[in-house]
Amino acid sequence: MRVLVLNCGSSSVKYRLYDKDATVDKGLLERVTDYDAALYEVTARLDLSGLGAVGHRVVHGGLRFTEPTVITDEVVAAVEGLVPLAPLHNPANLAGIAVARRLLPGVPQVAVFDTAFHRTLPEAAATYAIDAAVAREHGIHRYGFHGTSHAYVSRRTADLLDRPLETVNTITLHLGNGASACAVEGGRSVATSMGLTPLEGLVMGTRSGDLDPAVIFHLRRTAGLGVDEIDDLLNHRSGLLGLAGVGDMREILSRRATGDPAATLAFDVYCRRIKSYVGAYYALLGRLDAITFTAGVGENAAPVRAESLAGLTRLGIEVDTERNDGRGERIISPDGAPITVCVVPTDEELEIATQTRSVLLGERQEEGQRDQHRE
Repeated sequence: MRVLVLNCGSSSVKYRLYDKDATVDKGLLERVTDYDAALYEVTARLDLSGLGAVGHRVVHGGLRFTEPTVITDEVVAAVEGLVPLAPLHNPANLAGIAVARRLLPGVPQVAVFDTAFHRTLPEAAATYAIDAAVAREHGIHRYGFHGTSHAYVSRRTADLLDRPLETVNTITLHLGNGASACAVEGGRSVATSMGLTPLEGLVMGTRSGDLDPAVIFHLRRTAGLGVDEIDDLLNHRSGLLGLAGVGDMREILSRRATGDPAATLAFDVYCRRIKSYVGAYYALLGRLDAITFTAGVGENAAPVRAESLAGLTRLGIEVDTERNDGRGERIISPDGAPITVCVVPTDEELEIATQTRSVLLGERQEEGQRDQHRE
């Protein structure tokens, strides 16, 4: 089945066309202001003969959507209702869905949700310790993000270990401009660092990650900052950018190598936060088989991988220097290490295509079974 994957961001359209698991064509349109024009351009430049489905990345599925879902008017309305939880992402995702449905009316469309992989979180992991009635009324819940990446990477890690996914416990570290950690027990997310929004957790390019909630009240009372100003500060002017003036880890590493104190501190804060999550998730899982780095920083920044796991040898965690300096999908721990450390390039588009195909094939199989039953 040919599947077109669309990832519509707030000002971009990323697309990839698959025939089975092979990429036929791909591209990225930036500075998008008109999704009709952008998707018309995409569909015009691609050979869509034999297209079986369109898979859409949707960032927030709330508590309702736990798996890839065939898009209907009812589904669109439900996703629109989740816009307050993802005001920067869901509107762009919805715009892409609307245009694709118009341009390709006879092709099934499937929504694949970033949050869905984390719907297996135990209640104790997904619940914030605030007034329960307030939480229910306002949808305050740990949703988690980067789900398609964590799902893909944890499965590829099991393949690297040559073991069935259901037998492998992994900590996956998606380290890009946005960053999150996930504890995956036998293929199921049981803990993740992002929460109600993608702000919580690890230090990121421009986001603070974890901080004392009272910082917000302090800034309001002492600096006179409004809610929107604090939101902008924590999401767009914090993280590596806030600490060192640049949000790109490549620049941080370059400046750190020259002894720049701000870049060195930013690097240390970044890696220390990762290490704290590795330790916490190791304790939660009880048994750990692998730690896997992925995404732009995770795949390419050897110093980050080394420092984030430094000093953990007594826990069975070690990085081989020579292997760490290599490239591509690989194991970077020494032979015989109790816990395997891996690098796995993520492929969220392939995961979306796989999930899109699986839900449609599952529906067709169910229809066939119903037809047989009627006969």
